[in-house]
Amino acid sequence: MSIKFGTDGWRAVISDTFTFQNLRLVSQAVADYVQDNHAGKATPEVVIGFDTRFLSDRYAGEVARVLAANGIVVWLTRGDCPTPAISYNVVHKKAALGVMITASHNPPRYNGFKLKAAYGGAFTKKETQNIANRLAEIQAAGIEPKTMSFDEGCARNRIIKFDPAWAYYEHLTRKLIDLDIISAGELRVVADGMYGSGRGAFNELLARTRTRVFNIRAEMNPGFGGIHPEPIAKYLEALVATVSNKHAHLGLATDGDADRIGAVDALGNFIDPHHIMALSLQYLYEKRGWRGAVVKTVSSTLMLNRLAKQYGLPLYETPVGFDGIAELMLRDDVLIGGEESGGISIKGHIPEGDGVLMGLLLLEIIARAHAPLHELVADLQKSVGPTCYRRTDIQLEQPVPKQEMVNRLANNAPAAINHEAIVSIGTKDGIKFLMADDSWLLIRPSGTEPVLRVYSEAADAQAVANILAAGRKMVGM
Repeated sequence: MSIKFGTDGWRAVISDTFTFQNLRLVSQAVADYVQDNHAGKATPEVVIGFDTRFLSDRYAGEVARVLAANGIVVWLTRGDCPTPAISYNVVHKKAALGVMITASHNPPRYNGFKLKAAYGGAFTKKETQNIANRLAEIQAAGIEPKTMSFDEGCARNRIIKFDPAWAYYEHLTRKLIDLDIISAGELRVVADGMYGSGRGAFNELLARTRTRVFNIRAEMNPGFGGIHPEPIAKYLEALVATVSNKHAHLGLATDGDADRIGAVDALGNFIDPHHIMALSLQYLYEKRGWRGAVVKTVSSTLMLNRLAKQYGLPLYETPVGFDGIAELMLRDDVLIGGEESGGISIKGHIPEGDGVLMGLLLLEIIARAHAPLHELVADLQKSVGPTCYRRTDIQLEQPVPKQEMVNRLANNAPAAINHEAIVSIGTKDGIKFLMADDSWLLIRPSGTEPVLRVYSEAADAQAVANILAAGRKMVGM
């Protein structure tokens, strides 16, 4: 079975392509990469973590066995943990890289192998390809991966178990979040772990504040209760109900590995990452006095463009995925970077989407404003709106060749969509049509699933529905 690397490592269906044998092959390729890039230096170290999925702990142990057998010291987490905790610990321990066994927000039948570079963010495409090339060489030569028994690895201090939470939590609360402001707000919060590895994080971080945290879907459930662990409206009915039942000020949801965030206000409205990003930018600029560039993916709201223009901040647009955002965060002075799916980070943090961080920041914003979230969103809509956003996913039998689809749609583009003239066509990632009234349509294949994603933002729900319908018609669905 073929092993294909995407923008954030390798994901595949458990027991189909994601097998122990294939995992060992990938691990050997990573071990070769680490040894080649640390020749002549001290013994290299790698941090390994895992989420709550079926066999994730066993898979992580298998990766550790291969790396240890190749002379690498492995820091292996004692239990499931958020991806950003692993990424931060790569930096904190000055490790060569990190491995996170997770398929993030994907359905339960998937698992994955995320690679985190020494700077705490996703591997670049070039370095990921480097490992893919090594894997191909190993497979072509029929090389068997080296392995060491887990017990031997521990006895020889090649495998060291640790808790990644402490260093990560200290970083969040000492450098990025003001717990005193949150505590003073005396908020009631429902934390929805969605059965993922972010479960319990808000409760632990806020334990010594006057915040009352109610945890839901925090128990171990490798099948995620039959849902996709993605913090979008259709999977958050339990969060909406609990917010109402507990008379909470808001609800926070993190995805399967807690690098994405979603929220629900006290009225039960889903607050999407577009609004979370815009509120965060507004707060960091106006209340903290922070400055820097704004980085967003092609699928993210124009509210960020309007705020950046209002504040005189540079704005960059990248393809979907956090790797492009990470590259800019490493190179430039970036205030905030994020994507519509909920992966967001801010200045002073690792170049990695972090649902836990952004949930805490949202609490700080509400507590300092002494106002409910729905009022803050209403004010934002008045100042840089009105905006309405929706994404629809079209399931496919086979993946769509992206460039072929882009060329076909570009060559047959209409003059207008929803009676608004098309003023520009972008092909940075999929194809994006910007209309004269600032509404837009984006059509792009998913990078991790056989899915065609169609996105739109416009001034109202009816316009969004019309634009999405036009998009489906354009692709023949």
